[in-house]
Amino acid sequence: MIKLVVFDMAGTTVDEDNVVYKTIQRALNEAGFPASLEDVLIHCAGKEKLRAIKDILQANFDVMDDRLAAEIHAAFRKLLTVAYDELAVRPIGGADEIFAYLKEAGIHCVLNTGYDHDTAHKLLRKLGWEGSNLIDAVVTASDVSSNRPDPDMILLAMKKTGITDPLEVVKVGDSAIDIEEGQNAGCRLNIGITTGAQTRAQLLEAQPDHVVDNLAELIGIIRKNND
Repeated sequence: MIKLVVFDMAGTTVDEDNVVYKTIQRALNEAGFPASLEDVLIHCAGKEKLRAIKDILQANFDVMDDRLAAEIHAAFRKLLTVAYDELAVRPIGGADEIFAYLKEAGIHCVLNTGYDHDTAHKLLRKLGWEGSNLIDAVVTASDVSSNRPDPDMILLAMKKTGITDPLEVVKVGDSAIDIEEGQNAGCRLNIGITTGAQTRAQLLEAQPDHVVDNLAELIGIIRKNND
């Protein structure tokens, strides 16, 4: 029986036009590293953002420098604050529908994200989701010691909603690392969605249970599993 669905934010439930990854790219470029947006999406999607910057510096430029990564991350955060002040974010198609269905069905809904606490909650306020009775909790990269693909954020989401069995949990995200996170937590279903950072082919490399193109497709999947 599915009792909890854990959703990623950017690209999964929040349409922000990949502004996070475009901003990481800009911060890298301004620091002298000519990363493309495709490079950033491959190496950074779904990850805690300092970890993401370290990974792309190592993978693309053979640079392992924690101090430099921290400087680029600090620049990224400043740029992102300005970008979000100017950006009109909106829910991904089907988000309101799936949230309403889960509420009616008595299934917990939690958002988790590689964003830090302040960024995540700024987004929630812009969307009007802060304090919404459709969302039971939000878990951010700031709330745990280990981030994706480690399962800590999902385990904390379970703790916040009183769920003890991961076979009662579904994880939904737009990147392979979201799927790996759910697999590492032992979730019953791990579902990729094509609305965000990675393509269907990239998602399928992580061997999800399903890949969907719209959040509303989850309603049928959950109903089938709970029949």
